[in-house]
Formats: sequence, structure tokens, C-alpha cells
Amino acid sequence: MRPRHRARLVTAATLTLLLATGGCSTAGDDPAAAGDDPASPVGGASVTSCGRELDLGEPPKRAVALDQTSTETLLELGLQDRMAGTANLKTKIPDRYRDAYAAIPVVAPKIATGEQLRAAAPDFVLAGSVDLFTGDRAGTREELGALHVPTFVSAVDCPRSHEPGMTPFELLFSDYERLGKVFGVEERAAKLAEGQRAAVAKAGENASAAARDGRKPSVVYLYSVFNGMPYVAGKTGLPDEMSRIVGARNAFDDVNEDWPEVSWEEVAKRAPDFIVIGDLSERGRPGDSAAEKRAALAADPLVSKLPAVRDNKIIVVPGIELDPSVRSVHALGLLAEGMKDLGYVR
Repeated sequence: MRPRHRARLVTAATLTLLLATGGCSTAGDDPAAAGDDPASPVGGASVTSCGRELDLGEPPKRAVALDQTSTETLLELGLQDRMAGTANLKTKIPDRYRDAYAAIPVVAPKIATGEQLRAAAPDFVLAGSVDLFTGDRAGTREELGALHVPTFVSAVDCPRSHEPGMTPFELLFSDYERLGKVFGVEERAAKLAEGQRAAVAKAGENASAAARDGRKPSVVYLYSVFNGMPYVAGKTGLPDEMSRIVGARNAFDDVNEDWPEVSWEEVAKRAPDFIVIGDLSERGRPGDSAAEKRAALAADPLVSKLPAVRDNKIIVVPGIELDPSVRSVHALGLLAEGMKDLGYVR
């Protein structure tokens, strides 16, 4: 991991001045851009996000997304004309978002600092995880709230702030619905959530058929290989829920982390029935590509002898889709279809 550098904190006077004089986007003057029906009232709803009540008098006109996950959610909802900036792009933007994304200013190519954020004069800031709102990054939620800048964090990152028992996918869908209220695009948000719920249901249709003799097939999710060591999905990551949906068992479901570093010996000891490789080729770090991960599996003297490796019982999915995002249902579908191709579902 790269060291963090402390940024100068946003001062109330400076940010307030920027927010007052930063102006509004041209698209913000078009009421049809904010809501599904230009004749109806739009946005400005009161919603709860990660334990904080957000009261908006009107829908945001200068939203800044602090990560790729949040950016793509807003683009999926058709809200590019309400965005004043994006940050922290990890992989290429999908083709379907590319034109819309090209028109949005990049606040920071990596993690945004307070200085970079205030230069965008936002009226709403959102992120997939609360750790982007720290004093040495974009500023704390408390600091921004004191300056009347509402901050939104994905429900997936703070499940305890929501109804007990909500699955990660349901928490993700609740993000769409809350953002729909905030921006006045509730119909679009409801349609998106409905379509993704249907995709989850479809992926789970054959879950019971995956079990053999009462035993679910086990799977290791190989997310990254860094300095020669594997990083896999633990109990708290989205792949654990994906496994449950499709009728498999995460081999590392006893490790209470999202992406723990483990040893190759431990992977061999768990002896998964199949392996899911997260392809992070676009990120470009050593060990990120699917080909490099296959080579690492084949090179280890113990792991290479596993039937899953020897018999090529491997499913490749885009690595970014293994973290909660608007794209995660696509990886879930690839997992379900891959299990069929490998013969785990008949």
C-alpha cells in the first residue's frame, strides 16, 4: 500500500466562499435533468446515510464522487449533468459510460485531498467507503457537514446502520433508492434496483442443484497477488455473499476480513473445488492480470497439484466487480454460468 500524505484541511471560510461563488453547471438549470418527470417536484429529500441524516433543500447540482464505484452509480442513474467531479479511477470506465464520463472534470486521478475537493465547489459528496472521508483525505464528514456539504457513504460499508439481516446486495440496492430520492430520479433508481434484484434471483435459481451429497462446492476467490502472496476473499467481502447465492461455499469464510493476505500453503490446505480469479489487468500492478495469477497458481509446488488447478476449474471475472458496485451483478452472473460450465449445476 502507498503511504498517505497529509493534506491541508479545508477551512470553513475558504470552502464556504468557494461554494458560494463556484456557480452551478449549465445542466443544473434544466429541471428535466434532475427528475424523471420535469413537471414534478424533484429531489432535495431527507435521507439517512451511514448513520447521518442528510437534509437537502434541493437536488444536488455539483456532486463529486470520490471513487469509481460512486461515479459509475451516478452514471448508471443518468446523473452526469449533476456531477462537478470524479476521483480515484482504478480501471477503465465501461464503454456504456465513456461519453458521459468524458464530460466530467477529474478532481483527482487518485484519492482526493481536501484542497482538490474544495476546488470543485461541491454541494454533495459521495463515496463507496467512509475511509475516504478523513482529515488527510477529502476531509471528515463532520467537517464537511459543518460547511453544509452533505456526504453520502454506501450502505454496504456500514451495515450496522441499517436493518439487521440485509444482504450486501440489498444494501447496495438501498444506495440506488436513496440516491434516487436525493436527486429526484426515483423511477430510474427503482428500475435499476428491480433489474438487479432480478439478476440476483436468476443467479440463485440453481443454488440447491450445486450441492452434491449435501456438500456445497468450495471456492477460493483470488483477487490479487502482491509480492508473491495471494489475497483472497474473506468472510466480510461481497464474494462470500455471492457464494451463498449460487450455492457454493467460500473456502475462507472463517477469516473476518474483506481481502486477507494468506499463504499459498493455506490455499492448498483449503483444497477448493474451483477457483475464481479476479482479473485486474487494467489496474496494471504486478500480479494483477488473470494470466499472472494463473502462472502463480501453476508455479506453486503445492497449489499446482490441486485438482482445481490441474483440471482448470477456474472462472475469470473482472476484479473490480468483486467489490460492491453497480457492476457486481455482472460478476455474479459470470459465477453462476461458470459453475454450470464446470458441471456443478445440471
